[in-house]
Amino acid sequence: MSAENMEFHVKAGQAADGPYALDIDPERAGWGHSSLRVLDLPPGGHHSFATGDSEWIVLPLSGGCTVLTDDGEIFELTGRESVFSGVTDFAYVPRDAHVQIAAGAGGRFALTGARCTRRLPARYGPASAVPVELRGTGTCSRQVNNFAAADVFEADKLIAVEVLTPGGNWSSYPPHKHDECRPGEESELEEIYYFEIAAAHGTAGVGYQRVTPSGRGRGTEVLAEVRSGDAVLIPDGWHGPSIAAPGHAMYYLNVMAGPGDERAWLICDHPDHGWIRDTWPEQPVDPRLPLYEAPAGAAR
Repeated sequence: MSAENMEFHVKAGQAADGPYALDIDPERAGWGHSSLRVLDLPPGGHHSFATGDSEWIVLPLSGGCTVLTDDGEIFELTGRESVFSGVTDFAYVPRDAHVQIAAGAGGRFALTGARCTRRLPARYGPASAVPVELRGTGTCSRQVNNFAAADVFEADKLIAVEVLTPGGNWSSYPPHKHDECRPGEESELEEIYYFEIAAAHGTAGVGYQRVTPSGRGRGTEVLAEVRSGDAVLIPDGWHGPSIAAPGHAMYYLNVMAGPGDERAWLICDHPDHGWIRDTWPEQPVDPRLPLYEAPAGAAR
């Protein structure tokens, strides 16, 4: 699927390519930096890829794997049963490398990528070092696993986090944007949302994603019903809310990168909705959160 016909809402299977259930790169997205691949491996399966001009994080969505680089680094990732069951460990691999992923028991793995200039060392990220943040209160309560947030894990351009929203709650709210460089106030970052929705009572779940134009860039506008395996591309615009249907917890993986010299996540709230933050101190955090904690020894 080329940039010319790629929609901002990419339904499961629409951007499949070879071994990847989802393959979004800068050329396909029509932008400059952010990439996301989702790789399904059967038991005993393996896959090799060249990192090219991008840095990557191998993040287990379900199952574990071994990650090998051509520099001789080997990372054993324990992984997890699902995105709703726990924090996972991960592996960072640099640009200009060759990588193999092998999964003895099979699994599903996200490869989050960003074009970059610096070649940093390959590294292991333990689950115990992932800060688990509770953000918002009341029906805006959500959990953020900051595994590769800008102030948590070193990378050149890549920023990536996981967000878990209990059924019935809104996240990515108030709507916010990061589509222009305003030093100290806002970063310019392209963003990919990848969704998985928890089933309940034998029924697959749905959620909803909204993006509205900010007057910049491509005038991105989305009102999408999202299901497991879907992605939403956000080159610009106010994004949020992300709405979890009652009874169905929502997971999304955020992948961000941009052209700025500073690797930072600086956002601007929508002026019509930013007031909601002022109500948060008056309400408790949703008691269903956290859905899970990082293992003992987690950074806080």
